[in-house]
Amino acid sequence: MTLFNEAPGMLAKWQSVLLLLPERYPHLVSDEQVLLAIEVARGEVGKIGQLALTFSISSLPLLVNLMIYLVLVPILVFFFLKDRHMIGRWARGYLPRERALINRVADEMKRQIANYIRGKVIEIFICGGVTYIAFAALGLNYAALLAMLVGISVVVPYVGAVVVTVPVALIGLFQWGWGDQFIYLMIAHGIIQALDGNVLVPLLFSEAVNLHPVAIICAVLLFGGLWGFWGIFFAIPLATLFKAVLDAWPRNEPTVAPLL
Repeated sequence: MTLFNEAPGMLAKWQSVLLLLPERYPHLVSDEQVLLAIEVARGEVGKIGQLALTFSISSLPLLVNLMIYLVLVPILVFFFLKDRHMIGRWARGYLPRERALINRVADEMKRQIANYIRGKVIEIFICGGVTYIAFAALGLNYAALLAMLVGISVVVPYVGAVVVTVPVALIGLFQWGWGDQFIYLMIAHGIIQALDGNVLVPLLFSEAVNLHPVAIICAVLLFGGLWGFWGIFFAIPLATLFKAVLDAWPRNEPTVAPLL
């Protein structure tokens, strides 16, 4: 609630920062341009409010559907957990009797997905903890909240890092303006994201799901290019499934003829 209470003050500070631009950079920005930008921003904010009201009215059916899902999905999950053995026997009844390959793939996927979820939880705590230490050391407001958002953002590789940068930059800009502290904040945030994407993820998940770092990076590039956001989101599970199929696939070992 403190963040929402301080939002008007942040907007006023942002306006004062804009008004200082003509004094600092008179050759680049004039008073008329700044006032015009402020008026345009106010008009856009009004339009956003109208759009939000229109969207809220038109999205009532979607809200009803969401409430239905919020009620039905937990009930469905409960019965899946309660009767999982019975449901499993029913599903296996439609599979071929000889399903050694399917069983090996399923067992491997179960183990690898558990390792993947465990690795994601570890990554969330590491990124969130390191981010909180960095933000608190810089004196950033709402360091705990922003660190939590950064930790959650790692669930979606690369895309989450881009999205979470926006609130971090806005809070830093409202608190310090265009100063050295803001630059230090963005450098620290960029270093954390770079280390997470290029060092922590390959190392952590190469151990967790037994995939080489090169395979993980190639999976993100391949599935992201095929299916965009969802391809990036499910890149590691899909790579794990592909590896499980390859590991379970029967091989014909070459026989070496005796020399004598």
